[in-house]
Amino acid sequence: MTGRLNSAQPYALGLYRIVVGLLFLCHGAASLFGVLGGAAGTGGTLDAGSWPGWYAAVIQLVGGALVLLGLGTRVAAFVAAGSMAYAYFKVHQPNALWPMENGGEAAAMFCWALLLLVFTGSGAFGLDRLFAKRSAEERKPAAEPVTV
Repeated sequence: MTGRLNSAQPYALGLYRIVVGLLFLCHGAASLFGVLGGAAGTGGTLDAGSWPGWYAAVIQLVGGALVLLGLGTRVAAFVAAGSMAYAYFKVHQPNALWPMENGGEAAAMFCWALLLLVFTGSGAFGLDRLFAKRSAEERKPAAEPVTV
């Protein structure tokens, strides 16, 4: 059983990355474009350049897209996880200690979910793997001529 689960690990991780990236991207799209209920469920958008909401939404949109595609996953997830840690400690935590009390469950979960991707990488189905294969093929030395 463990062998089968271990062999499926890259695929499960790839699907996990896709779901986390898509959900994170949706939060940014809602805040920036007013889709999916808009900013904070109001149907509206955030004012361009407003601190910290607009910048967080840009990180969510771009970081979520990069994580979704598996392109620069570790760096994108690191920046995105940092933005969620900032959101939790600066926006939510001053209201109450526990995420259930302060409304910071999403920020805490995204922070930890994205931090996991920093350490695991993109898994299967990511563009990171495609580019890694290409660069590995380019680095292979050409076959040396055989002297007879």
